Amino acid sequence: MKTATARKAPAKARKPAPRKKVRQVSIMDRLLRILPFTEQDIQRVLTWGVLAVLLVIALIVANWFGVPQAAYQQYAQVAAKAGFEVKRVEITGMDRVDQLKVYDIVLAEKDRAMPLVDIDKIRADLIEYGWIKDVRVTRRLPDTLVVDILERKPTAVWHRNGVFSLIDDQGTELEKISRAEIGGLPVINGDGADRQVVALAKLLDSAQSLKDQVAGASWVGNRRWDLRFKTGETLSLPEGDNLAAQALVNFTRMDGVHRLLGRDIIHFDLRDPERAYMRRAAKEKPIEIKPSDKPSADAGEGGDAA
Repeated sequence: MKTATARKAPAKARKPAPRKKVRQVSIMDRLLRILPFTEQDIQRVLTWGVLAVLLVIALIVANWFGVPQAAYQQYAQVAAKAGFEVKRVEITGMDRVDQLKVYDIVLAEKDRAMPLVDIDKIRADLIEYGWIKDVRVTRRLPDTLVVDILERKPTAVWHRNGVFSLIDDQGTELEKISRAEIGGLPVINGDGADRQVVALAKLLDSAQSLKDQVAGASWVGNRRWDLRFKTGETLSLPEGDNLAAQALVNFTRMDGVHRLLGRDIIHFDLRDPERAYMRRAAKEKPIEIKPSDKPSADAGEGGDAA
C-alpha cells in the first residue's frame, strides 16, 4: 500500500525593497542657486512688483475719472513711504566738467519720491553744459539716482576777438582759457574755423611727420587753410581737401630734402599747383622754387616724407 507524500507549500515571493524616492530638483530651484539673490530678496521684489501694478491700475482708473494729478501724487506718497525716494546720488564720468554745477542739478532731487523724479528734465539741464556730450540718468531702486556723464574731448583752441576757447571736433565751445593754458593743442582762427576742425585733423593726418610741428591754422575766406609752424613760418595751401592734402605732402617732401623749416624763410605759398614760392624775412620779393628743384616722388626724403 502506497503512502501519500505531503506536498510542500510553494515559497512566497519576496517583495522588492521599496526604492528611495529621489528628490526632483525643479528649474526654479536651480535658478535660485545660480542667481546672487536669496529667496527673501526675490519675495520682496515680487511684493513690491505687485504693489506697483496695483498703483498703476489705480492711476489708470483715476485718470479715467479725471483726477490723474491727485492720483499720481498719492501714488508718489505711497512709494516714498515704502522707501522709494532719493537718498543717494552716484555720478560717474566727471573730469573737466564743473562738478558743482552738476551736483546743484542732481542734488535738487534728494528726498524726492522716485516717481516724481523727472529724468528727462535732469538730462536736459545737464546737457546744456558744453563739456557734457551725453548723459544717462537712471533710477536704482529703491533710493539711488545714478548719473553717467560722457564728456567732450578738446581738440583745438579757437582764437576769436582776442579770446581763446577750447572746442571739440564738432566745434562745440567748451570753456574759455588763457594763453598759458593752450598747451599743445592747435590754435585756429578765421570765420567758420570752428566748423572745420574735422577737416583740419584729416588734412594734418596726411603729413604725419609735420603734424607735431603745426602750431595753428587760419581758415581763409571760408575756403582754404594757412598753416602756422612752431618755428614761425606760414604755409598757404590751395582750396579743396584733396589739393590741400597733396600740397602738404609735397611740402613735407621738400622739407625732407631742403630742410626748409627753422631757417630765415617766413612764408611758403603752394596755392599754385605748378610752382612753389617762399619769402625770406629780409626780402620782400618772393623767390620762386623752380620745378627742377622739387624732389621727385622716388627721391630720397631723409625719413621725413609723409
